[in-house]
Amino acid sequence: MNAVDLRSGRLVWSAPGAGCAHKALCKPSQASAVTLIAGAAFSGTMDGRLRAYSTQDGKVLWEYDTVRDFTTVNGVKAHGGSMSNSSPAIVGGMLFVNSGYSHHGGILPGNVLLAFAPE
Repeated sequence: MNAVDLRSGRLVWSAPGAGCAHKALCKPSQASAVTLIAGAAFSGTMDGRLRAYSTQDGKVLWEYDTVRDFTTVNGVKAHGGSMSNSSPAIVGGMLFVNSGYSHHGGILPGNVLLAFAPE
């Protein structure tokens, strides 16, 4: 991921991708748009990881692997997967992201909407 100064076109910072780590199915590209709030840029990967990057220097502030089973409020079996269709949404101080609903080269199917709140 890169941050560019829109006025000058100058590269402000660059952060390496998530890499593959221990994942057997790996496609760490970040295909969907990022979501920005003051101090953080949120981006999901095709292999199911959600990251928050510092808007100051590109360091990873937080990472969450969505590729797992989840207990849902309505009892439907849910599992996270690729994230490429839409960017995370931030409403009322909460971060919402879909995981697994990917039709643009996704490698991991899933069916979950996740909601994160600050601790």
